[in-house]
Amino acid sequence: MIGDMAKVKRQNQRWIRFQKNRQLLILTLPAILYLLIFHYVPIGGLVLAFKNYRYDLGIWGSEWVGLQNFKFVFSSAVGRILRNTVIYNLTFLVLATIINTTIALLMNELRNKTAIKIYQTSMFFPYFLSWVVVAFIVYAFLSPGYGWVNQILKAVGLEPKQWYSDASVWPGILIFTYNWKGMGYGIILNYAVLVGIDSEYYDAARVDGAGRWKMALHISIPHLIPVTLIQFILGIGGIFGGDFGLFYQVPRNSALLRPTTEVMNTYIFRSLMDSNEIGRSTAAGFLLGILSVIVVLATNKIVKSIDEDYSLF
Repeated sequence: MIGDMAKVKRQNQRWIRFQKNRQLLILTLPAILYLLIFHYVPIGGLVLAFKNYRYDLGIWGSEWVGLQNFKFVFSSAVGRILRNTVIYNLTFLVLATIINTTIALLMNELRNKTAIKIYQTSMFFPYFLSWVVVAFIVYAFLSPGYGWVNQILKAVGLEPKQWYSDASVWPGILIFTYNWKGMGYGIILNYAVLVGIDSEYYDAARVDGAGRWKMALHISIPHLIPVTLIQFILGIGGIFGGDFGLFYQVPRNSALLRPTTEVMNTYIFRSLMDSNEIGRSTAAGFLLGILSVIVVLATNKIVKSIDEDYSLF
């Protein structure tokens, strides 16, 4: 009897909580529908990873081939592509963390509000550009005939370079382009954290004779650690993927550059477009999803073992 009463009480509390927050819940409905339609419903298509898909037979009528598609993924030239993907994403993650934190700390030292707004706008603006636009900007600099870089090389008496046929220079170009486009978002996140720090911490530190370096080291950076770790964990989740726009649009899909610009996302896209092997492409994507979940869980577990408050979940 007591158990039934407690159950009824919990149900009433849930209903009261729902009634109090119904407006907020209604506001979340578009986002929930978006997730269901575009992120959860397509999960059923993963069955294609285990089938030899044929258009005339459809998904359920196509031949079941088990793990054969996964064998193809492991037997093809995925080793080099996976290595490219992991190295690029680790480099992006480390450099982005260092750059975003450093610039946010420097901005926090500024007292001129006009200068802060100018810096925020100028650094955040590239984030809103699509990779198609960025690819044209990069081409304006590196075009073999009329690119600004080659024009400068000619002006100083050096030979112009065929940038879109030399794969060795593209790791540096892609790393620079990625950080130029994306750093504004990370800087704003970190700067928002620094602005929210209670000024009494800094006042007390000044009374104790601490300089700017010590205040940054003992006040600003510790406040940035939780946000930085969350960004790191989320970034680790995409370590086996890669920004498709960056690696496909910016190198202009040049076959000569693929040894250093091919990553798993572009490989899956090309295998789908060139060979029309939907089953194999799905198997590669499925494998990437599993690896990403494992890495996120492992990273979060490590962070949680160090300090539970800094973990994502």
